[in-house]
Amino acid sequence: MSKQTIIELRNIAKHYMMGSEGFYALEGIDLDIYLNDYIAIVGSSGSGKSTLMNLLGCLDYPTAGEYKLKGTDVATLNETALAGIRNREIGFIFQNFNLLPRATALQNVMQPLIYRGIAVAERKRRAQDALEMVSLQDRMAHVPNQLSGGQRQRVAIARALVTEPAILLADEPTGNLDSSTTTEIMALFDKLHGNGQTLIVVTHEHEIAERCHRVITLKDGHLMSDHINQVSAKLSSSEAVAHV
Repeated sequence: MSKQTIIELRNIAKHYMMGSEGFYALEGIDLDIYLNDYIAIVGSSGSGKSTLMNLLGCLDYPTAGEYKLKGTDVATLNETALAGIRNREIGFIFQNFNLLPRATALQNVMQPLIYRGIAVAERKRRAQDALEMVSLQDRMAHVPNQLSGGQRQRVAIARALVTEPAILLADEPTGNLDSSTTTEIMALFDKLHGNGQTLIVVTHEHEIAERCHRVITLKDGHLMSDHINQVSAKLSSSEAVAHV
């Protein structure tokens, strides 16, 4: 049975100018990402992984090449259309959580749905469902400073899930968490993947990459390797659920 391709990158390049000097942050990137992939993008500082994340997340345009997301060539869209794609298809999870400090967990998770013009009652129902998915049904009325780091990241994950995105894109999602909380968050990612979610995790941490089923390595703006993590790929969804 063939895999369903949701992202196609062909000969992607990103060029920047620094004064009179130019350099390529990415060059010649060819990549296919499939439905229910669980990917780590790794590389040292300056490898191009943050640039690639910004392109995959439709936060920036490539200088050259073709980027198709679910068949749409997003590299040719204007800013308004690109924002629409982001809101519909991509859920973002950040290292610093990026939560509204005075809003409750429920209000934070409802936020992305406001831009879709969804009625308040439906926004609330969907946000409650998303918080239940990350086991925070008893923290819905808490503001961020009343939550632990792990709980705040779970709120951020619920906020990313509430739009039912094609892709969850996580940028160093455990960078501000201790080791035990990191394990909890990665177990939650394992569970979401087991439920069919496509996940892309940008990380510099070897232990995080080892939890993912596919590892893409960048160096100096080039794709150096793309391999299946055989050990991680054997982890069953039932094992992942047992850790959450």
